[in-house]
Amino acid sequence: MTEVLAGWVGEHFGVALRPDADAVVPLDHLVEVALRRNPRRAQLLVSTVLGKHVPAPPAAVHGSGLLLGELVAKELDGRPAAVLGFAETATGLGHCVAEALDAYYLHSTRRVVGTARSYAGFEEEHSHATQHRLLPADGQVFGGAPVLVLVDDELSTGRTLMNTIRSLHAVAPRERYVVAALVDLRGADDRASLERFAEELGVPVDVVALATGTVHLPPGFAEGAAGFVARHPVPVAAADDGPGAEVVEVRGWPVAVEHSGRHGFDAAGYAAARAAADALAAGIDPVGSRVLVLGTEELMYAPVLIGLALDTRPDIDVRVSSTTRSPVLALDVGGYPIRNALTFTSHDRAEDGPGARFAYNVADGFDDIVVVVDADGDTPALRAGLVTELARVCRRVHVAVLPGDAPLPQPLRGPGFGSYAADDVAWLLTDLSDVALEAPVEEREEAIQSGGAHYAESLPVEYQPDAAYRALFEQALDDAAGRSAHAVGTVTELVLAERGTDVVLASLARAGTPVGVLMRRWARTQRDLDLAHFAVSIVRGRGIDTTALRYLAHHHDPAGVVFVDGWTGKGAIARELAAAVTDANALLGTAFDADLAVLADPGACVSRFGTREDFLIPSACLNSTVSGLVSRTVLNDTVLAPGQFHGAKFYRELTADDVSGRFLDAVSARFADVAPAVRAGLSAARTADRTPTWAGWAQVERLSTEYGIGDVTLVKPGVGETTRVLLRRVPWAVLVRTGAELPHVRLLAAQRGVPVHEVDDLTYSCVGLIHPRYTRGATGAGGTTVT
Repeated sequence: MTEVLAGWVGEHFGVALRPDADAVVPLDHLVEVALRRNPRRAQLLVSTVLGKHVPAPPAAVHGSGLLLGELVAKELDGRPAAVLGFAETATGLGHCVAEALDAYYLHSTRRVVGTARSYAGFEEEHSHATQHRLLPADGQVFGGAPVLVLVDDELSTGRTLMNTIRSLHAVAPRERYVVAALVDLRGADDRASLERFAEELGVPVDVVALATGTVHLPPGFAEGAAGFVARHPVPVAAADDGPGAEVVEVRGWPVAVEHSGRHGFDAAGYAAARAAADALAAGIDPVGSRVLVLGTEELMYAPVLIGLALDTRPDIDVRVSSTTRSPVLALDVGGYPIRNALTFTSHDRAEDGPGARFAYNVADGFDDIVVVVDADGDTPALRAGLVTELARVCRRVHVAVLPGDAPLPQPLRGPGFGSYAADDVAWLLTDLSDVALEAPVEEREEAIQSGGAHYAESLPVEYQPDAAYRALFEQALDDAAGRSAHAVGTVTELVLAERGTDVVLASLARAGTPVGVLMRRWARTQRDLDLAHFAVSIVRGRGIDTTALRYLAHHHDPAGVVFVDGWTGKGAIARELAAAVTDANALLGTAFDADLAVLADPGACVSRFGTREDFLIPSACLNSTVSGLVSRTVLNDTVLAPGQFHGAKFYRELTADDVSGRFLDAVSARFADVAPAVRAGLSAARTADRTPTWAGWAQVERLSTEYGIGDVTLVKPGVGETTRVLLRRVPWAVLVRTGAELPHVRLLAAQRGVPVHEVDDLTYSCVGLIHPRYTRGATGAGGTTVT
């Protein structure tokens, strides 16, 4: 057997490669040897074609995986198979093998994913991070193939392989297992051990590899290498020495296109992934000719596709590699594969623990570095750590953010969640009914205004009005049912005329949800249309729930989604929605339309509305008891895991007071009466100038100054917002347009001890004011109190 010294490590420690003569590719053409910082194994075989520790041409990385896949295909001889890759080094290799086979693909992961169900787990004994998790979104698809192909970059002893097969065979027995590796380094004893294992299992286990042979480790190597490594401390992040390279954002990978095998990759997705990579690469504008596409840990396949797309340009030289958890000694000497290292702190919000991460051989004169990360890795720590370090060694850093790939949660429906019927609405929310989130209104107000807490982190105690107020609600419902029905019909017909009859309604929970249910009822009873209806969360200052948008994009055309709310006040949510949807479209590669449809738009903030008059929509009179017994939405990281929908509570204990159905039935009962008027006025409504003027916002700014508040978020205009202030906040005063009766507002104000002031020139029927320097027991605004 020919023996080849392993470069610098061979010259100094006597380590040698012994390739088999009949291998497909010579062993020394595929690997070099470096020294690990790992007491379990002193040496690291550094692949020259894996695209992991050292930059490699994307065509070599992709081509090696496809070649290995061709060897597997010969073994399979037409038998269908699923493919499993090993994290973290073989995730991209396994994906290339699966691509060659046109097969379903899954890779193991070290991530902790709260929305995923564990299929199985196993240990990698020699690794510095031993725990592997299998988290397929559909375990039946993964477990259903009769043959399983297991892909790793290096097969050394086979113990991890046998651990894996034993674990998986206990869950779903297979007819056959095929192991594929770039290099097979097992000795005779290890090969015999695998043969015995297969006999005991009663299932064939075959092995294919591009290169075979062994690694010769002389006596005392482990101790000598460990001592040498100990004398070379781990490099630390450099001190700040200036702004570094320019950093630019790259987005556009569509949310509906898979890019990872962490939760399974369907065989039908390869063409879409290549197209997505081509489109994303088209948005990358290098400043120089040498470009590195840098994946992040387990995210390796998409960077290879992006690298292939960039490599089609004749004026640039492209390489691909990946960051890693593997601590490897870096030596800037000839014949040693790891010449330099960047060290940074982990940045993945879904990782199983913090720690140091590394990028090797990136400081080799690249003009541009394209770091590819998914949404769970796109954190402030990424920018402060890896991106900052990369900016020190190149001219431009491109941060390409791909959508998150965690399994999507399933919607909640009544009667299990909420009191609406199951087909009225699907709640894209997480059920937090058993979590204590309520706090007294006064305590919440102090925390919110002091900056100690965000309003969406907790819930107010659900205020339940007395019998006199509930009687006012019934009277308001009787008075406004026809007017509400006309507004429902008008806004629904406008949406159908302008967006088509296959729209999807996405109500902003919770005030928008009753309106979405009514619009759906109008479409069904008046147009014989069955519209899908979902409730999603949006939080002022935090944006819309992007997991909910991912769900909508996976199941519907984003361009057909219409966002729905009850009314506009000053237009804060309309502005929040516009900004949040713009950001989400860039992140997810979607085309959601941020225009909002509402019943009443007194602030002139949107173009799709039933009316611009500030009238009392009866659903604004109450809290959860008119909104399906569902709380306001919650966004609190202490009770919600990454990848979950925003949260809410179902107040089952308030069932006896629930009037959600009463409201819906009262309004929809008037649809037939108002339908002729709605149809007659539709042409005028469509041709009218509905351009938002934001007149309400201008008045809010004036009132904020006039009353010495100085913060427009504490001015709540319109009858709906004023009612919510009286029900959920600590109001300072209520302004009422002169002559407006508004008995429910006056009753609530009297019950709360809040002064009511009549004002002549209000755009709105009324406005609620919250004092900017709230303290318990604060007195109201000055002026004449009208009862």
